[in-house]
Amino acid sequence: MTASTATPGADPPCRPPSLPPQIAALLERIRAGREFGPNVYSTIDVLRVLYERVLRITPATVDAPDRDRFLLSKGHAVAGYYAVLAARGFVPADWLDDHGGPDSRLGDHPDRVLVPGVEIGSGSLGHGLGLGVGTALGLRAQGLTTPRVYVLLGDAELDEGSNHEAIAYAGAIGLPNLTAVVVDNASASHGWAGGIAARFTVNGWSAATVDGRDHDALHAALTGQDGTRPHVVVAVVENGE
Repeated sequence: MTASTATPGADPPCRPPSLPPQIAALLERIRAGREFGPNVYSTIDVLRVLYERVLRITPATVDAPDRDRFLLSKGHAVAGYYAVLAARGFVPADWLDDHGGPDSRLGDHPDRVLVPGVEIGSGSLGHGLGLGVGTALGLRAQGLTTPRVYVLLGDAELDEGSNHEAIAYAGAIGLPNLTAVVVDNASASHGWAGGIAARFTVNGWSAATVDGRDHDALHAALTGQDGTRPHVVVAVVENGE
């Protein structure tokens, strides 16, 4: 009888999505023989669509006042984020080879001071959406009406009370420049009656629920704001993909 090497309670091995050669090669440099979990593979398509087709930011405009802001609340999915940043020229590809090293700028969570293009440092889950609300308010106070703020969260983060407050407040005051993107890979402990989108729409948000692997559907949803209220995109991805 062969003994199993699986850790009890651990996530099953994940099948990576289909990736273009450049992204696949960059992600492999970060992986370096380690296993990635659903946290990484479930977010990579959303990240690609944001950076390839939606966000108005380039390596030359990382400090421009009128740039779009992207906040990665789901910081433990950082491997895919680093691969996309390298593909778009925000960081040198050779930085990926020392991910998590003692002298590396690329930690296991992103650091806004060390990594060009990163807007917030992350760590404990549940803070990104609140920071996104504050960022959207700050832009509005400065009269900057063009930049949009996108916040990427995992579905399990919605178990945190801080997100309940951010959702309710953003809906109550109306923040049309704020878009939340929730990657739903069925990892939340509690869930929500009527689905994830319902917890936003009940607080006055517009919402779209799409296949988290379908780039055209993601693009349509990420650019589908009605201009009068905050917007949420729920990207559904099977756990283990």
